[in-house]
Amino acid sequence: MEKLKKLFSPFSVVPLAGWLLGGFSAVLMEYYLGDLISYYLYLPKIPVLFGTLIMLKKPLLIPSALAYDLIVYIVPIFLVARLTAPLTNGLAALLERMPLWLATLIHLAAFYGVLSTWAGISDYRVLVVKLTMISVILTLSLNVINGYQGEFSCSHPGFMALGAYASSILTLLLFANDKMFGAPLLNPALGPYLFPLVLVFGGAVAALGSLIVAIPSFRTRGDYLAIISLAFLFIVKSAIENLEIFGGPRGMSSQPNYATLPVVFSWMALCIWVVHNFTTSVLGKALNAVRDNEPAANSMTVNTRKTKMTAFMFGAFWAGVAGGLFAHVLRYVNPGTFGLNKLAEILAMVYFGGLNSIYGSIVGALSISVLSEALRPLELFKWIIIPLILILVMIYRPHGLISFTELNVKGLIRPRNKARQEGGE
Repeated sequence: MEKLKKLFSPFSVVPLAGWLLGGFSAVLMEYYLGDLISYYLYLPKIPVLFGTLIMLKKPLLIPSALAYDLIVYIVPIFLVARLTAPLTNGLAALLERMPLWLATLIHLAAFYGVLSTWAGISDYRVLVVKLTMISVILTLSLNVINGYQGEFSCSHPGFMALGAYASSILTLLLFANDKMFGAPLLNPALGPYLFPLVLVFGGAVAALGSLIVAIPSFRTRGDYLAIISLAFLFIVKSAIENLEIFGGPRGMSSQPNYATLPVVFSWMALCIWVVHNFTTSVLGKALNAVRDNEPAANSMTVNTRKTKMTAFMFGAFWAGVAGGLFAHVLRYVNPGTFGLNKLAEILAMVYFGGLNSIYGSIVGALSISVLSEALRPLELFKWIIIPLILILVMIYRPHGLISFTELNVKGLIRPRNKARQEGGE
């Protein structure tokens, strides 16, 4: 451990801006030289997911894939980040003097530039990035209920289905010439501009649907919420399967392509900001008090029932938004998507990343999504490896990898040389 710390100690002075600059240099190298590098390393094409798919499909190409990652990603990122540390620390010091919201937006814009350049190399990468960002929204929304609220809800795929179908019906009805709903009621050119309102509508439908679970379950104690929420999931799935007007088990298709990469990224950033504000607000602190000791919170004038129902509807709203984005990314949705497999996937992300932590939700969603996609060539064995990893995490880190950690934006974007000097003093 000490040797590892010594190895990475030269990089402790690199601020977030430096890592973003290093990442941008790496994706530019891949964009312009990726084909040439892969050709000389005897790779059939540019690896789409850091070479993991190639390594699993063709083990003989493992050295080539690792060499590609080293040349294209690891060396440029660390080298550029370290060499430009004085410059990026100066930039970070300048940004630190700006309003926090402005400095945050500048960092987000830089991160989006890196992400969009990396994803733009192939349509497959774009799809993986979009679905991963939707997973971040889902994980954050469930963490509000299962983490900050301390309950155990199994209804999130149901909320996601309500949001997906509500938003799909609205876009097909208003902006698409669909065989199911006929000619559009509004000019299709208005669709991209009104799409945020469509997603809010889908979230509102999911939030109202959550009352079916919240009203009866919060009158009880113990594990009744888990049972009622699981029943709600099956009710929603069965109801949609038997409603032929919405496509029944065949599902709905031809949703307009409104969920572009910048749209999904913006909603993910907005979700992180809103959830952070919610969990650090007075209501969020009351929610933590209810989780830790409900009778004590009630005796301290906290309206426990109202607090729990508000948090539950809040989490359901964002699950509905995620469902709407999901439906418009795939441009197809069917009730079979929102079953026990989806529930297991979301729960795995929440508990793998860590409870009561925005960092944990992001890490959990990113890790499970990328790992699941990377292990796709293993087919059945993928569902053996991922559960084994989760079991190990639950044994050694019962609350997840990064639990009970608040998001500190100011600490993320500050100059690292100043932080090191202050630590030394």
